[in-house]
Amino acid sequence: MPEPKRVLFINAEIFPYVPLSSSAIVGRYLPQAVQENGKQIRSFMPRYGIVKERRNQLHEVIRLSGINLVVNDIDRPLIIKVASIPPARMQVYFIDNEDYFQRKSIYYDDKGKFFADNDERAIFFARGVLETVKKLRWKPDIVHCQGWISHLVPLYLKKAFKEDPIFTDCKLILSLYDEISKENFSENMRSKVLLPGIKNKDVELLSEPNGINLAKLAIQNSDGIIYGSESLDGNLTGFINDSGIPALDYVPITEESNDYINAYINFYDKILENNATKE
Repeated sequence: MPEPKRVLFINAEIFPYVPLSSSAIVGRYLPQAVQENGKQIRSFMPRYGIVKERRNQLHEVIRLSGINLVVNDIDRPLIIKVASIPPARMQVYFIDNEDYFQRKSIYYDDKGKFFADNDERAIFFARGVLETVKKLRWKPDIVHCQGWISHLVPLYLKKAFKEDPIFTDCKLILSLYDEISKENFSENMRSKVLLPGIKNKDVELLSEPNGINLAKLAIQNSDGIIYGSESLDGNLTGFINDSGIPALDYVPITEESNDYINAYINFYDKILENNATKE
């Protein structure tokens, strides 16, 4: 019997840790269904300050914590926490850091202003997940990114981590949502994201560091695109069409529906089959 395929979920949101949204619904129910379909899974999200540790019984995984990540020339400790969703029989890993994820809101302050360090939070989250998966020695076949805070993962996977045996041959699926298209990041985001293996030309899109260009950068480094929202910014839909990357049209997302789940699993198989055919 062949070994089950492994799917790594890198989520911006998972219900019940954050309020219901399309992204949070997918983050909660898709990994469970994929696991019940015979695949192995790992699921990650940021440990936002609104996630109640005691109520959700989060605890630190000491053997995975202890790495320091340098972001914008500052060393910051990476803390890994884990919790279980008993009805789903699955665990969720949380990326935590006191400077980035202890505040009591997700992306905006109490005046509705986009956090000035959201670019650094995305860098820390993306690198934190990949370093943790390396420590787990868990080699995924598919990496599924959901939500803008995961949008640097495709770049890092395809450039900075491409020679790492844990990530060789994995396929990157990107779910896009109608979010932060009008938001801007700090002017020096482009220099902050650089790592060995990433050249300036690889992040040319971040010359104008905004939500649209970050999404385009993620698309550019993905193997398959899923429309997570019924409507996306026209700049993105045009970019997807021009890229020639396989895309799955929007399928309505609700707690009660399995339609999107079945469509996503079939899409995974299609991307893997395309890869096998090329080989």
